[in-house]
Amino acid sequence: MAPITSVTFDLWQTLLLDNRELGRARAQVRLDGAQTALKSWGKEFDIEHVREAYRLCYRQCHKIREENLDVSFREQVEMFINNIQPGLVGELDEETIQEIIRTYSDSFFVYPPVPHTDALVVLRDTKSMGLSIGLISNTGMTPGYTFRKYLDQQGMLEYFDILTFSDEVKLAKPSNEIFQLTLRSMGTSPGLTAHVGDHVQNDVVGAKLCGLKTIWITGFYENENPSNPNSQPDVTVSDLGMVVPALAKLADRATLA
Repeated sequence: MAPITSVTFDLWQTLLLDNRELGRARAQVRLDGAQTALKSWGKEFDIEHVREAYRLCYRQCHKIREENLDVSFREQVEMFINNIQPGLVGELDEETIQEIIRTYSDSFFVYPPVPHTDALVVLRDTKSMGLSIGLISNTGMTPGYTFRKYLDQQGMLEYFDILTFSDEVKLAKPSNEIFQLTLRSMGTSPGLTAHVGDHVQNDVVGAKLCGLKTIWITGFYENENPSNPNSQPDVTVSDLGMVVPALAKLADRATLA
């Protein structure tokens, strides 16, 4: 078995730790911002009506991602606006649309997830091993450009050679394509790469089906189908801080030296 020369990381619940309370708080900022922007333009909607439009947008996007695809961030926001009132995007001026987009994305900075306490050390030590580093993230309700800005603020951005966000490539894990696209950009191959993440289907099954080695961080998701050999990671760890020794083992440093 060839040693790895590169590694890709998941983002949510791997390098950044989030919870439902933060997610609900970000959602409320988006709802309030949309309601205020629309009122300024001359359209008033009850907040519960706006909330239902948001929930419908979430369900629509979730259905798309179940097909291993994604929508651009602007498409997601326009979907939300048109759920408030059919055809509303076509009635609004660009300034109002941009204000809703800004509030939608910047809610992340109002209630940001917490970087894992070991995130910087893990990235630094991984880079020190001579491994190239990529990021593969399903973005959910936050655009890739917002994640880039936040990772830069946290001192993490400099460690990545490639960052792949689902809203920018319109592909979602666990698709083979999003892994393959990232590896091509990194100039490496699946057999020489390990993927690190918390989600069994997205980060273990998806990566293994693409031919990558896998490191699964437990504690967030259960392995609901342990009889599936593709759900069995190469290495299982209970915390991000244990990833570097796992990578060293997979990298076979004696062979690479």
